[in-house]
Amino acid sequence: MNTVKIAAVGLALGLGGIMAAPVSAAEYTAVMRKDIKWQDAPSIGPGAKTAVIDGDPKSSGPFVMRLRLPPKTTIRLHTHPANENVTVLSGTLYFAASDKFDPKLAKAFGPGSYFSIGQGKPMFAFSKDSEVVAQLHGNGPWGITYLESKDGPAKKK
Repeated sequence: MNTVKIAAVGLALGLGGIMAAPVSAAEYTAVMRKDIKWQDAPSIGPGAKTAVIDGDPKSSGPFVMRLRLPPKTTIRLHTHPANENVTVLSGTLYFAASDKFDPKLAKAFGPGSYFSIGQGKPMFAFSKDSEVVAQLHGNGPWGITYLESKDGPAKKK
């Protein structure tokens, strides 16, 4: 009887060698908050910062990045060459899909709010009294084109 138990345990251990191995945790991307590298984003405006979380927004393919706007920052009328998907992580972002800048058109998007806007659609956004952090994702290449050149960042001479 002991021989049967030993044989069964041996058989079970032997079969384990031919079963599929579990998927390794190394097969996903993870970014911890402390490892996020913020960079100045002069194309957005003074004090604005971005951080690439995954992918490359300048290349074709999926990307995830964060945008941090200081209080009282306005991103004037602009478009993007790709669909833009935005989740507000903190603060309140005021956003409107419009080809005319009118702050009364903007809707307040607080933490956890999401919106998506199509490629080439005009829009504007701003913060009021608090910093805003938003996560943007889409398929690149991503960029920003202001409807009026005077609304873009000042050129250094």
